[in-house]
Amino acid sequence: MISFFAGLISGTIMYGAPLLYCTLGEVIGQRAGMVNLGLEGIMLVGAAAGFTVAAGTGNMWLGVLLAALAGAALNLVYAFLVVNRQANQLASGLTVMFLGTGLSAMIGRSYIGSGISGLARYQIPGVSAFSWVRSTMFSYDLLVYLVVPAAVFAWWGLFRTKWGLHLRVVGEDPSAAFAAGLKIPALQYQAQLANGFLAGLAGAHLSLAVARAWTEGMIGGRGFIAIALVIFSKWHPLRAIAGALLFGGSVTLQLQLQARGSSISPFLLNMIPYVLTLGVLMIWGGVRRFAAPAALGRVYSGEE
Repeated sequence: MISFFAGLISGTIMYGAPLLYCTLGEVIGQRAGMVNLGLEGIMLVGAAAGFTVAAGTGNMWLGVLLAALAGAALNLVYAFLVVNRQANQLASGLTVMFLGTGLSAMIGRSYIGSGISGLARYQIPGVSAFSWVRSTMFSYDLLVYLVVPAAVFAWWGLFRTKWGLHLRVVGEDPSAAFAAGLKIPALQYQAQLANGFLAGLAGAHLSLAVARAWTEGMIGGRGFIAIALVIFSKWHPLRAIAGALLFGGSVTLQLQLQARGSSISPFLLNMIPYVLTLGVLMIWGGVRRFAAPAALGRVYSGEE
């Protein structure tokens, strides 16, 4: 029983980390008034690019860096469509998702079935006295240890800096932002670069640290779960930590039950994270009118 709960806690943290990175990026993007449904494709490109570079060079951190840059570059397509061409945000996001799905399959097709050592894991000092803790808990890669500081940094950037204030004004009332002389396109591009960078980083973490392998479609809907987590967190980076742990725990629980030979159908167990997503949307969906940026989803033309 101890090993079950130790594995559950460890898996919750491991599976929650990439979700939190992706959610933080989308929080920043939505605070600028832009809903991005392309996260799934961006994470796939990050996972594929990171894995191929890491497998080809043997340098895991070079893979992480290029995955994040690839995610940011792909998200520039979404930003260009919405900001410059004033295209519908939802349609543009779906376009990026399908584009990323195809690109990732092309990038990673030669590496299906390949294995890598993955990101090195480091143990927290002082826990080695307990063997079950040493083998299952408090031994993570650097990206896991950095994810909570990243959430704190995102909170600080959004709510304690002039840049964050300007970004939130754009998301609340772009007409007022324009009247105040703010450069709306530049701020929206910056938000989407951050969004793509973090989504690419999340994808790289899945392929280089969690799975340590590449398979097509390996993101498994996590991009859409991240969007649900934005609603769950009420567009706040620190609240997103709890949401990421909740969904990471649901993924780990179904894996633990399957590994222990549970009599419950594996198909039903695989549904747990997505059923939880639907539950969050049903329960928390009503908070949108209270917490969401007022101009979320609107395309600003400068003529309003």
